[in-house]
Amino acid sequence: MYKSVLTFTLAVMAFVNFGFSQDMAHEGGMMKKEAVKNITLEQTKGAFSVHGLTLEAGAYQFEIINNNVGKDVGFVIAPVAQPDQHIKEAYVTEAVKNNTSQKTNIVNLAPGEYVYFCPLNETPQYKLTVK
Repeated sequence: MYKSVLTFTLAVMAFVNFGFSQDMAHEGGMMKKEAVKNITLEQTKGAFSVHGLTLEAGAYQFEIINNNVGKDVGFVIAPVAQPDQHIKEAYVTEAVKNNTSQKTNIVNLAPGEYVYFCPLNETPQYKLTVK
């Protein structure tokens, strides 16, 4: 009986200790989830209202507003050296209808030079610098 109680006590202590160490890992940042930053960008006919961005590396979700463009718009982020290599996570979840808004999926941006634009609204390619 003594061995059973001792074994049970040790098992409970190991379980509690494991749970405590997981909590400490979460609090200490070892498993900390990075906060998603939100960026709102407005499109008018043939242009974005913000003509360039500088951001810190990290997770972003973009909200794209169609301000009376008169047709559906979208959103593309791509490396500046390869603008045809779209970062698909940065696409809006569906086309942005006239006078509405849509959000992109969450995209993790690493340091580098990018462009953002809308091929549906035929905007210029605006510079996006990630530090």
